[in-house]
Amino acid sequence: MFKKYILPGIIALVVGLLYFYIALPAINVRDGSFWFMLFLIAVVYAVLCFKWTRNAPIQIVDKKIDVKSLGKKLKIGIIVAGSAFLIISVAIVVSSSKLFNAFDYQKMLTVTEAEFSKDIAEIPFSKIPVVDRSTAERLGSTKLGEVVELVSQFNVSDYYTQINYKEAPYRVSPLQYNGILKWLTNQSKGIPYYVMIDMATQNTELVKLEEGIKYSPSEFFFRYLDRHVRFAYPTKIFAETSFEINDEGHPYWVLSYYKYTIGFIGGKDIDGIILVDAVTGEMTDYKISKVPTWIDRVYSADLVLEQANNWGSLKNGYWNSIFAQKNVVQTSEGYNYLALNDDVWLFTGITSVASDNSNIGFILVNMRTKESKTYSINGASEYSAMDSAEGMIQEKGYEATFPILVNVADKPSYFISLKDNAGLVKAYSFVSVSNYQIVGVADTIEGAEKEYRRLLGAPAEGENNKVESDIKEFNGVVDKISSAVVNGNSIYYMEIGGSIYIADINTSIKLPFVQVGDTISGDYIVEDGKNVVVLVK
Repeated sequence: MFKKYILPGIIALVVGLLYFYIALPAINVRDGSFWFMLFLIAVVYAVLCFKWTRNAPIQIVDKKIDVKSLGKKLKIGIIVAGSAFLIISVAIVVSSSKLFNAFDYQKMLTVTEAEFSKDIAEIPFSKIPVVDRSTAERLGSTKLGEVVELVSQFNVSDYYTQINYKEAPYRVSPLQYNGILKWLTNQSKGIPYYVMIDMATQNTELVKLEEGIKYSPSEFFFRYLDRHVRFAYPTKIFAETSFEINDEGHPYWVLSYYKYTIGFIGGKDIDGIILVDAVTGEMTDYKISKVPTWIDRVYSADLVLEQANNWGSLKNGYWNSIFAQKNVVQTSEGYNYLALNDDVWLFTGITSVASDNSNIGFILVNMRTKESKTYSINGASEYSAMDSAEGMIQEKGYEATFPILVNVADKPSYFISLKDNAGLVKAYSFVSVSNYQIVGVADTIEGAEKEYRRLLGAPAEGENNKVESDIKEFNGVVDKISSAVVNGNSIYYMEIGGSIYIADINTSIKLPFVQVGDTISGDYIVEDGKNVVVLVK
């Protein structure tokens, strides 16, 4: 009896505990890993029982039952149980899907319309981030390489969390052990440094800690971060982990955990965080409304973008998002972060599903509170602006970083850093959102903005009087007109009074309806000998 039934149960339970120690599933019926653990335990138990009772008769109240007959019944039971489990699983998935809950998914993100010039103020040069993630990683590795005794023992982890620290944009990332042997020789003191990169000045610093980081993803056994937290909170389903520092520079780990708000496994949303002191391992559970304000990253970018796309696509139901697609919008391909009011906000463009590579607005989402705002601004997409910036100095072969949305002279503008082949920032550019042919490029931020303001006809920053504008007026009858698609946008070429004028589709919605013989007027600038239209009246 012991060998046939009890010993297999003990072994199966040990296997399950070992799986729990390694894989760390949540003890939660909504976690797929939990069900896999139960399935694993059941399979191990069934296999061992079958193996140790095979070809042996079973005595039950003076009657002998053939094991083969029992095996057939067991197979039938497994098929019935498996079929029931499959049917229930499908029912749970379907009932939690967008097909039956489109409007609930659409309302998960509450978005308010806002005014760009009021919400996004002009920021000083000292606070404009010029470093993207890849450049930050390069700077961090270079800084660590300057300290020989460290580079042989540690490397920089790949977290590089973007935060606001004392109202300035930074990326921070801890060191990690350079393998298990280096962990054995250093774990008693912990990880002694983290890297801190000023995204505006590119200044990179190795910050030494009075006490080393003892809890991290590069630890082993019970100081391994995920295991340390899982054993304290066995039922939580965790999402993103980020590394942050408080206002005093002390390191913490932020582990977001989520809940399902629609059906049984639908409508995934953040419910709170576990804040872990990276040095002492002390843990605090904060519900989403109680998260300390110095923490910048609670929501993941993937979750925010998923909810933003649901908000934009499901306004008229699920089937409309697939077929008719009336009033269906989506986020553009890419995103970046803004530092506003000492918080980090994700921003991305909003475009129609039938877009010609232009944006119809932007959405900003607070990464701590999920407060969301949308701005109705027609203009070029982020990648069109990047192409335009690269094209201004194409002979140098610089690569544009993904833009940051900024305010210049109350005009929505893209700020772009331009990097050389080594990944070093060599130039800067401002590009008009409404007309990506208005581009200011220079070796300094100040020079790029000055050129950009000149093209806009706006006063230089700090000047009280408006500078002389290079914008000129045109007026006349259209003699010829043709169009072409350049970088995904429709460009119109008009001959008026013997001169050729070039106008982007974003300049005016009237352009597709202009015909030969129509009278048209507006403003233009002369750029590289070309008459570039900036306004159609």
